[in-house]
Amino acid sequence: MPNTMRKKMANTIRFLAADMIQKANSGHPGAPMGLADVAVILSEHLNHNPKNPKWLNRDRLVFSGGHGTGLIYSLLHLWGYDVTLEDLKSFRQLDSRTPGHPEYGHTDGVEITTGPLGQGIANAVGFAMAEVYTAHRVNSETCDLIDHKVYCLCGDGDLQEGISYEACALAGHLGLKDLVLIYDSNEITIEGDTSIAWSADVAMRFEAQGWSVLDVDGHSFDEIDVALTEAKKATKPTIIIANTIIGKGAEGLEGSHKTHGAPLGVETIKISKEKAGFPPEEHFYISEDVLLRFRCAVEQGDMREREWIHRQNETPLIEQNEALERLLNPDFSSIVFPDFAKDKEVATRDSNGKILNAIATAIPGFIGGSADLGPSNKTVLNDMGNFPKGKNIHFGIREHAMAAICNAMALYGTVIPYNATFFVFSDYQKPAVRIAALTGIQNFFVWTHDSIGVGEDGPTHEPIEQMSQFRALPNFYLWRPADATENVAAWKKAFEINAPQAFVLSRQKLKILKPKRDFGEVANGAYIVKEREGATLTLMASGSELMPCLRAACHLELLGIQTNIVSVPCLDLFNEQDAAYKARVISADTKVLAVEAATATEYYRYADDVLGMESFGASAPADLLFEKFGFTVKGIMKRACALVDVEYREVEIGKCLL
Repeated sequence: MPNTMRKKMANTIRFLAADMIQKANSGHPGAPMGLADVAVILSEHLNHNPKNPKWLNRDRLVFSGGHGTGLIYSLLHLWGYDVTLEDLKSFRQLDSRTPGHPEYGHTDGVEITTGPLGQGIANAVGFAMAEVYTAHRVNSETCDLIDHKVYCLCGDGDLQEGISYEACALAGHLGLKDLVLIYDSNEITIEGDTSIAWSADVAMRFEAQGWSVLDVDGHSFDEIDVALTEAKKATKPTIIIANTIIGKGAEGLEGSHKTHGAPLGVETIKISKEKAGFPPEEHFYISEDVLLRFRCAVEQGDMREREWIHRQNETPLIEQNEALERLLNPDFSSIVFPDFAKDKEVATRDSNGKILNAIATAIPGFIGGSADLGPSNKTVLNDMGNFPKGKNIHFGIREHAMAAICNAMALYGTVIPYNATFFVFSDYQKPAVRIAALTGIQNFFVWTHDSIGVGEDGPTHEPIEQMSQFRALPNFYLWRPADATENVAAWKKAFEINAPQAFVLSRQKLKILKPKRDFGEVANGAYIVKEREGATLTLMASGSELMPCLRAACHLELLGIQTNIVSVPCLDLFNEQDAAYKARVISADTKVLAVEAATATEYYRYADDVLGMESFGASAPADLLFEKFGFTVKGIMKRACALVDVEYREVEIGKCLL
């Protein structure tokens, strides 16, 4: 294609972005204008189908700098996705399909929600990891059903974030050859030149991480084209350092940090358009020849998908297609969950490990791993090999990247990922967990060592406030099973919920509860474990605190206090139940005491009092800590007696019949 046409196409992107931001009086014109030349050449290389954004073998394009929505939405409209000119004119407005940062499932063609800098890079790594795993499962020596690329546009801010180092180091280690990172190196941040806070040699950094490094003029169509052609042939991940000018084409403001996050102004846009040969008074202008060039993506993409479908339908590929079908449509009814009925006591991290193995045995796409804590988290999949050919992913000590990588893997289409760490280190994962919740990504988090039961490692490793934090997160479901059987029931429900979920699990062994329980009610988030006639008190608890509550109820009965016991494996689900169910579980005729070895303030929604943690814990054997902080039969009884205004006294009981 002649460079004169390419220039006209690039300027169309620039002025669409400028007009969108000016009309909204809000946004970031600098990066879209600086990356416009790169975007034009990328359009020539990208294999995608605007008529079917879910085509499995499409190239993935991640915009890690999610603030560059002026570029994103312009391209999606020009390529022919369901993003209209009216959508561009509604940029950043209430209920529009073009919000300030791209949101997966909200705007056609957006692969994943981005905005928090750096996460998009980890997402791109996740897409590339899902691609290579899927390829190993379905490709053959004679035919590659999965052979696409993953492109990611990022900027200086993305590479300054620590998550980018975590993710890119792993990508280099794994040799993800189909991953191409395009770095918009304009040397500008909000506060000015990047040199005020950054002097890293990016090329050396990536070479040291095992990447191929290409350096180009980001405004030279020919150099960009050559680089992308070379990247597609690489045997390891590639970074293309595109040296650009922020706000390219903005008369009088090129290269200025002032173009980063503010409209250019009506006069600047008018002068800039006139200089580029565009109608200065016309807004959202797209010439017919430019639109025709961009819209070639529709026919080309449709043709490429048809070729791929033809490849699938060839007779020798029956076995490959069956393997692909099993990845795309997993049969959850085939899972043979473990039975813990004969066990006396099992740590929920141990029962969860057996559950994970049962799921992975039945479901080809169920894969995952831990941030270097597999043996402690009990998340190793036995005899199932290591990624990429096997199912065990060794993420290294990279919690933030691990969470964001798994977000993308979950959206890929063939993979159901889980990831694990100690619960206290979920703090490192929080930004990616939030994106998962916002987007509705079914990413499974396994968080073990769930309370002061961690013991001797002390307060740095004892999660106190984390449960409250994640329960406060909309569209996120936190499970804390009281025993192994509840753990099984929780997983059965979890696959029905199209949202991220966490399993918060004990280090210490927990007794298997023997009374008859309706495990169907686990799906409601809370249910009655033991109900007494004429009850005046209800004890609510999750996890390891349920058993001492049951024992305390037996003792309280001798004091004349009839007590109902409610297990709360998932408070988030219980919150969603109707008033009638809640009233059945928590009788209005009772006082309610919630017991949990955490801050647990969220229980005040139902409870009159909460026995929780008010410090960060301490370093000591777990039994001594539970005693010190009141999570024993005696401690629960004292708090309960005070709540119902009955004098506490010690009572002896030979056997607590649960």
